[in-house]
Amino acid sequence: MHDTPPLTLPHGAAPVAVHRPEGRGRAVVVCEHAAAAIPADLGDLGLTAADRLSHAVWDPGAGALAAALSARLDAPLVAGTVSRLVHDCNRPDGSAAACPERVERIAVPGNVGLTAAARSARAARVAAPFHAAVARTLDAAPADAALITVHSFTPVWNGTPRQTRLGLLHDTDARLARAMAATLRPRAELNRPYGPEDGVTHMLARHALPRSLRNVMIEVRSDLLVEPGQVAALADRLARALTAALSDTAAEAAR
Repeated sequence: MHDTPPLTLPHGAAPVAVHRPEGRGRAVVVCEHAAAAIPADLGDLGLTAADRLSHAVWDPGAGALAAALSARLDAPLVAGTVSRLVHDCNRPDGSAAACPERVERIAVPGNVGLTAAARSARAARVAAPFHAAVARTLDAAPADAALITVHSFTPVWNGTPRQTRLGLLHDTDARLARAMAATLRPRAELNRPYGPEDGVTHMLARHALPRSLRNVMIEVRSDLLVEPGQVAALADRLARALTAALSDTAAEAAR
């Protein structure tokens, strides 16, 4: 089973953590939705007990996979320490999508009726430190480093089972996603189970595209990340595919 994450952010704790900052691999790994914690002053956002550890709150297994990839690639990892329901760092600052009132069937009463000022305050509290940490980490990384973001998705959405197991998402720069897809077996799907038209590539567009960095968003169905052995095996596969894709795309750029 997935590990039970902390549910409350300690007083004064930062909304972001940087692991392996000394890593000198050719990547920076980011996991926006690694945590389920909510600051104590926000209570539980009105969530029911049954929904408190649901996919709406965090990406189960994504943090573990991101940490495993960070180790295999000798890459820094920037990970969120706050639930995405407080403010989703993969959505524009202060937007309605960053503090959703509902996710699929799950109501979030604590986000209902937030004013623009309240949304901006959430962004300043959570998103600003997170994005600053990403920017600092990219600044310190090798010039040819790639931005890799790691997520998981629920096996069933609005009652419909999802057949996708592994998705490689990209925005306007498809170099790394396509190179990885060419080597991964079993097959990975491009821009599935969703894509940039759904607003999910904000992190790539905000940090990778302006820097002309290669980038990819990895999406794994969460039932494939339940046991440590599953996480380790997938991290091995992805690290091999990433290493090959980074070499291939670097060679292509040099021609």
